[in-house]
Amino acid sequence: MRLAVFTDLDGTLLDHGSYSYAAAQPALDALKARGIPLILASSKTGAEIAPLHAELGLGDWPAIVENGADRITPGALSEEAPDYEKLRAALAELPEHARYFKGFGDMDAAEVARVTGLPPENAALARKRRFTEPGLWSGSEDEQDAFLAALAQKGIHARKGGRFLTLSFGGTKAQQMASILTDLGCDTSIALGDAPNDIEMIESATRGVIIRNDHGNGIPPLPGEQTGRIRRTALPGPDGWNAAILDLLEDLGL
Repeated sequence: MRLAVFTDLDGTLLDHGSYSYAAAQPALDALKARGIPLILASSKTGAEIAPLHAELGLGDWPAIVENGADRITPGALSEEAPDYEKLRAALAELPEHARYFKGFGDMDAAEVARVTGLPPENAALARKRRFTEPGLWSGSEDEQDAFLAALAQKGIHARKGGRFLTLSFGGTKAQQMASILTDLGCDTSIALGDAPNDIEMIESATRGVIIRNDHGNGIPPLPGEQTGRIRRTALPGPDGWNAAILDLLEDLGL
């Protein structure tokens, strides 16, 4: 067996409020001791993920960024952002629909820090987007449906995460996971997440873990839960992450 672990960050490996992974340290140490690749898979930007990737000591393993719109190799980050510029231009062409959507591109770093709880320096990194635009929706459900329909005509997709509505031209965490597994020569995968934008990745993995979410849109019941291929944690965030990884390593004989 060659195993790789794919994990969402906010609300999953990282605590929703403090962004700490301290409670998951025993499981992180267990993965490292066994040489099991840990692949970060987040809506965060490459600029945001790179310092955490280094802090966790993940070496040359890739990371999935901006909700699956791309994957990065640490140390090889680009500043070019044609997709993001195209997204912002499309929003400018939909003033009637987009008036209820406030994206990171409409906020300065201080406001991004306020709505995310990130430190100011991290909020500045969160604004260095290349592929996707997360934002807050203030309109009704009907108005949101009309907004999403107008975006779809421009080839733009929307995904609901734990806090934000995120717009992109496509690409998913599950698609990136499949290509990374092939590149790493892995035949077994664990995927952990807490929000609807993690569902495809969780369902595509050999073993999926739904982390308890007390702060946003959680994950509805999934078919794999009936067979035990997908499990839910009793604890939220890194506490649940830690327990799930240690249990799965035992279940898999690792």
